[in-house]
Amino acid sequence: MRLYAVVAAGGFRRYATYRTATAAGVFTNTVFGFIMAYTYIALWDERPQLGGYDTSQALTYVWLGQALLMGSALMGGGFESELVERIRTGDVAVDLYRPADLQLWWLAADLGRAAFHLLGRGVAPMLLGALAFDLAFPGSLWTWPAFLLSVFLGVVVSFAIRYLVAMSAFWLLDGAGAMQMAMLAGLFFSGMLLPLNLFPGLLGDVARALPWSSLLQVPADVFLGKHTGWGLVGAYVFQAGWALVLLGAGRLLQTAATRRVVVQGG
Repeated sequence: MRLYAVVAAGGFRRYATYRTATAAGVFTNTVFGFIMAYTYIALWDERPQLGGYDTSQALTYVWLGQALLMGSALMGGGFESELVERIRTGDVAVDLYRPADLQLWWLAADLGRAAFHLLGRGVAPMLLGALAFDLAFPGSLWTWPAFLLSVFLGVVVSFAIRYLVAMSAFWLLDGAGAMQMAMLAGLFFSGMLLPLNLFPGLLGDVARALPWSSLLQVPADVFLGKHTGWGLVGAYVFQAGWALVLLGAGRLLQTAATRRVVVQGG
């Protein structure tokens, strides 16, 4: 485990070196946060309590989305482009022969990346949003660790989805199309554009049941106090269940890919 802790720390330091990009990202997140906030204000003025949120909660949802955008990779990003390129060039064969698990290696690196983005690009937009709008912060201190645990599980689910996308490059050779589709799905089904509670009928039920809802909708509802008691446990079980299923699927693809590399190498 020490090895993967070092890899995670390396992932944190890697993204911490891009200070100008981080500052630009904070600016971009803040600008889009203001645009979405005023859009939500107009919408909630017409439809108060839409989706079970009051205006303050809806605005909080907006800024949580901006805070988690890069940390939870709601639109993709991070390791998958690099891994796809290593698969395309064949360099991944070296990775598979290393005395370290490929999936755990990239998971550790992605957790380091997520930790930096949550601090570097998440806190500042949230604070700026709080200065400009009346946000609904938790009334209980226990909500904060509950929220952070939900965010962590969401990051793991996000990684598992993107790892599956990257692994598909073993058979597709070019993972650009798969990454684009995953980005669009993440943008829509995470609740980044609109809370999934606003989706009508069957579409809403399906959207909330898909793994992408673990990235934003579930953590946001934990932050807003929508999940408490056994409901909070159920939210964790939902996120952890998807994480295990998707990580298991990634493990199967990794095993199949390893066999393919061994056969072709032999």
